[in-house]
Amino acid sequence: MAQNLLQNITNPSDLKKLESSQLPQLAQELRDFIIDIVSVKEGHLGASLGVVELTIALHYVFNTPEDLLVWDVGHQAYGHKILTERRTKFETNRQLGGISGFPKRSESVYDTFGVGHSSTSISAALGMAIASQLKGENKHHIAVIGDASIASGMAFEGLNHAGVTDADLLVILNDNAIGIDPSVGALKNYLTSVKEGKNPKQNNMIKSLNFDYSGPIDGHDLVALLSELNRLKKVKGPKFLHIITTKGKGLQQAEENQVQYHAPGKFDKTTGEIHLKSDENLPMKFQDVFGITLVELARNNPKIIGITPAMPSGSSLKFMMDAFPKRAFDVGIAEQHAVTLSAGMATQGMVVFCNIYSTFMQRAYDQVIHDVALQNLPVIFCLDRAGLVGEDGATHHGVFDLAFLRCIPNLIIYAPKDEIDLRNILYTASLGLQHPIAIRYPRGRGKHPDFRFKILDLGFEKIAIGKAHLLKSGSKIAVLTTGFIGHNVTLALSEMANSSDFAHYDFGFVKPLDETLLRKIFASYITIITIEDGAIKGGFGSGIVEFASENNYKNQITTLGVPDVFIEHGTVDELQHICKIDIESLRLYFSKL
Repeated sequence: MAQNLLQNITNPSDLKKLESSQLPQLAQELRDFIIDIVSVKEGHLGASLGVVELTIALHYVFNTPEDLLVWDVGHQAYGHKILTERRTKFETNRQLGGISGFPKRSESVYDTFGVGHSSTSISAALGMAIASQLKGENKHHIAVIGDASIASGMAFEGLNHAGVTDADLLVILNDNAIGIDPSVGALKNYLTSVKEGKNPKQNNMIKSLNFDYSGPIDGHDLVALLSELNRLKKVKGPKFLHIITTKGKGLQQAEENQVQYHAPGKFDKTTGEIHLKSDENLPMKFQDVFGITLVELARNNPKIIGITPAMPSGSSLKFMMDAFPKRAFDVGIAEQHAVTLSAGMATQGMVVFCNIYSTFMQRAYDQVIHDVALQNLPVIFCLDRAGLVGEDGATHHGVFDLAFLRCIPNLIIYAPKDEIDLRNILYTASLGLQHPIAIRYPRGRGKHPDFRFKILDLGFEKIAIGKAHLLKSGSKIAVLTTGFIGHNVTLALSEMANSSDFAHYDFGFVKPLDETLLRKIFASYITIITIEDGAIKGGFGSGIVEFASENNYKNQITTLGVPDVFIEHGTVDELQHICKIDIESLRLYFSKL
């Protein structure tokens, strides 16, 4: 039996002690190790399996961490973490107090740049390369980027700048024709033609940007990778290596079902079979409520359009793409384009539902302000994954949307408390609004198990814009919540002896606020508590404090939510507990009042 190589590797210095002929064995061991851990602990599987050989080759050829290696997005960095002093900690990946699921500068000197959102690697590595030049340092700078990420505007900006420098930058295109969902667009078609040998050598767009282009080569052929990387070490200026890989390489099911095995949850490491829990008696996921409802609305309104930047499966816009393929668009990793495309369609009378994860909406802030709100175009933004999202951590929590959207004129902001509210606000928006609207809802399931069985029989109810509602009467203290977090309050109050002291109001509309009801609340209660699944500073609670200040109310106001720090990774329950907005923390807080 061959000696286990991986167990003797702590860092790249140990890796370099191996003969190159031993590296294929190490690649198999590294794949097995990733599969063993992720099958039990969960995480992003397919991307990391696809770059095992590349990861080994990069750390074998280059002198990391002195040579600077930047991974784009970071879904593919598990092998990198294991080879860079985190093998014994890898089982803590994405768990509270454990290592991050993405490269993170504070975690390791080998993580040269913190990532989590796509298309940043070229700009970051170019910045490092120019800085090295200015300091007189002789280093290599490598950016590894996927074919979905390189189609994003920021990646083009980085390439455009790099091509007019003499920086020591190597861009490696990891081309597997898929991001989370299959890659889309004209660039994807171009790369396909390159891979198939149909593109004339003189028509190479990368060469036209002044890069030394090589490839495409097999990204699973260690001999070819080592040879080409060693050659490129000696080439000056901006370089571009095109490699072809298979996402999920080494696990048959992951190769055959690449979308499902991007982050498959727990699975059998031998058979690859995913451990699917029956959801028969569980509430629907909010994303599916969105997707199913949108299809139902689109059947009755030919002007309804669906748009998503590279998240058709995650957002469930896939339902509409299947039902109405000419009216639903995956525009790739291009949030800015998605927003302005929506604005353009809205000018022509289309009813546009633009579905973007809350954390990714941050990437299109100027377009929301300038192209939509300033022109008062009634685009319907559906912000999935709002609030704390769990194990993906600080790069993915959708906790800033209320704060950064609330200051924008003309924009309506709504947070449904449950599946029924989400369905009804989608219907209301489809009828036509005078302003754009942002609808934020959480990752995961709702609260009504019976809802899934009768969703298409419920009909719709139009929601009055800007109206809040009393959920529970009380005599002494008013608790004001927005969105799904209100269920934590309902459960916290339901088991308290002094529950009758607390009134509970649902403010679905964060903007415009229901000022008529607020005046009644401020006149009736001395103590007011606001609770939100979002940043306290600038969010819903801040809006209530501003209202009080503007109207000279002197009531005691306490704002609860996500504190002014970046919240790390862990389960949603664990993170809510850290923020003191979980059921038990709220019950304890209420009991002391």
